[in-house]
Amino acid sequence: MDLDPEFAPSPEHSEDENNDDGKKAPDALKGANGGYAWEDQYRRSWDIVQEDESGSIESIVSGLVESQKKRYMKNITPFQRGIIRTMVLVLDFSNVMMEKDFRPNRVSVMISNAIEFVGEFFDQNPISQLSIVIMRNGIAQLVSEVSGNPHDHIEALKNIRKLEPQGYPSLQNALEMCRGLLLHVASHCTREVLVIFGALFTSDPGNIHKTIQDLVREKITVRVIGLTAQVAVCQELCRMTNYGDLKNSYHVVLYEQHFKELFMDAVTPLAVTKVESQKKDGFTLVKMGFPSRVSDNQPTFCSCHSKAVYGGYICPNCKSKVCVLPTVCPCCDLMLILSTHLARSYHHLFPLKLFQEVPVSEEYSSSHCFGCQAQFPPGVAPSARREYHTSSRYHCQDCNKDFCIDCDVFIHEVLHNCPGCEADSRKL
Repeated sequence: MDLDPEFAPSPEHSEDENNDDGKKAPDALKGANGGYAWEDQYRRSWDIVQEDESGSIESIVSGLVESQKKRYMKNITPFQRGIIRTMVLVLDFSNVMMEKDFRPNRVSVMISNAIEFVGEFFDQNPISQLSIVIMRNGIAQLVSEVSGNPHDHIEALKNIRKLEPQGYPSLQNALEMCRGLLLHVASHCTREVLVIFGALFTSDPGNIHKTIQDLVREKITVRVIGLTAQVAVCQELCRMTNYGDLKNSYHVVLYEQHFKELFMDAVTPLAVTKVESQKKDGFTLVKMGFPSRVSDNQPTFCSCHSKAVYGGYICPNCKSKVCVLPTVCPCCDLMLILSTHLARSYHHLFPLKLFQEVPVSEEYSSSHCFGCQAQFPPGVAPSARREYHTSSRYHCQDCNKDFCIDCDVFIHEVLHNCPGCEADSRKL
């Protein structure tokens, strides 16, 4: 088919000097390729696929796979944080959660991420407590009570899979229920609310701004994850309860993986601001008990669930028996934990340093990963280097050991201790 001369591209309209609309980009916004600067970051992966000297593309495939893996790049500055946390998770169960912008729908993705969040929350904060509330039909419904047992919360989340989202959300009713759940929390614990909000409105029975003032007075911090767009009342809620910090308290989901990442960011406790620390009068001593493990030949009843169990833990204060830890003794209200629980909560205060990526070189000082003993790829001569080449080595500056990308992620997200540094300390 011949092209109409009226619509034929003129010679001066080249792809290198113009954007998609055929207009020349302003000089202030022009990127390296002549178009807008933001267009430079979008590249087609098949444009950089090249064979190596042996005719194989294995090296580039491994490089692309490694670049897709998430590295732990969070802020490692030590801050004062509350490690004994009490959080209420509020889930939107209104009819807008049946939208299919997330597959199969919003509510399914939300519950799946919530189940994973509960497991990770108690793994990284074992001496904290959690409760779950849903917004449905204009009211707030309690799904699980405040407790430190993750299995109870996960079972409750699995049970509400059968529940169909209905009606409108009521943010005020949910916040008032959160206030009631956090009312009797001790002063040494943080009071937090995490809201998953999918609607663009809230159907409230009263003045929600008065509820926000009550939350500020009772020192309850609220974080919101929006699924649609920013809402003015949510902005005010996060700004008032977080001392003006909207950057770390209010987020809107961009895509499905981003939704999961925002959920997991709430696992780490928020840093205590200077304004908040100045309002506290000194330090609070927290009384804790470290119970001893017992194993009986005959089953006896535990004081926490009133069930016959063979083993358990004996409270050092009142000598009552509980079956799981950490927990609060139902007889004397003493917090019962193990030393490992305290150690796992302590790593939030002094996070592990980030490993530095080793630049591509012809020769390296290490040939195997110190963690998993996987073999590193060999060095690359300067003449054979391509943009996709990586050293696949991540260096710890304290112990001078090299690790692969998998060990780097595992050490910073799960272990929180460098194996090389631990090995050197044991030698000393």
